[in-house]
Amino acid sequence: MTASQNIVERGTLKPPLKWAGGKRWLVPELMRLWQPYKERRYVEPFCGGLAGALGLLPSKALLNDVNPHLINFYIQLKHGLKLDIAARNEERLFYRHRNRFNQLIKDNRIETSEAAQLFYYLNRTCFNGLCRFNQRSEFNVPFGTYTNITYATDFYEYMPLFKEWTFTSCDITSIRLHAGDFVYADPPYDVDFTTYSAGGFSWKDQVRTGEHLSKHDGPTVISNQATDRIIGLYQELGFTLTYLDAPRRISCTGDRSTAREVLATKGF
Repeated sequence: MTASQNIVERGTLKPPLKWAGGKRWLVPELMRLWQPYKERRYVEPFCGGLAGALGLLPSKALLNDVNPHLINFYIQLKHGLKLDIAARNEERLFYRHRNRFNQLIKDNRIETSEAAQLFYYLNRTCFNGLCRFNQRSEFNVPFGTYTNITYATDFYEYMPLFKEWTFTSCDITSIRLHAGDFVYADPPYDVDFTTYSAGGFSWKDQVRTGEHLSKHDGPTVISNQATDRIIGLYQELGFTLTYLDAPRRISCTGDRSTAREVLATKGF
């Protein structure tokens, strides 16, 4: 029995991080598309909080994200990450840990267990679980407003599954896709907020992503906010479009009403 099958027996693992725009709500739709291809390699160019991968539980997966701190966290989990740093919902401790995390970035020491632990703590404790960086590549989300927070002490339950998966951090055009790979891409939404990673994600990046994936020789799925120009782009590139009501992304107003999302498919 594979690690994936073991986890199915015990119940699907939840994503280890809070993640704005997470796609747990989309898993049933992805599962319908994934089932005929479940023996193939699963590829996510923008893996984010891993809702897709943990929902589908592929036996072979290449999971990528341009955010190197996120990928370091997953790689450290793969090797048995434990939380050894102080973890309390305290404002003074939060800013001390945030300063230390940013110092590690400045010192180019982000591929470490300490950096992964700090990233996890900041994710659990900061405002709305946002992941945002300024132009100096510093994490700049403020202290959150949670009353109670539960912090994990270790992540051992993820190890068997993560050992079967490959994690990378690079631009989508640098990912080596194999013919027949099942690709699910969830790029940053076509909205004004573009500071999820250093350098942001522009309209030019949206176009590059769509064009690159439209050439893939295999089943391909892209999800995005259904703006007029996103719809026009995907139609022009030959994708088949369906529309879904999605939970609204995190906003400063606390609005949680539904938002229109487009699911673009090709190669099915």
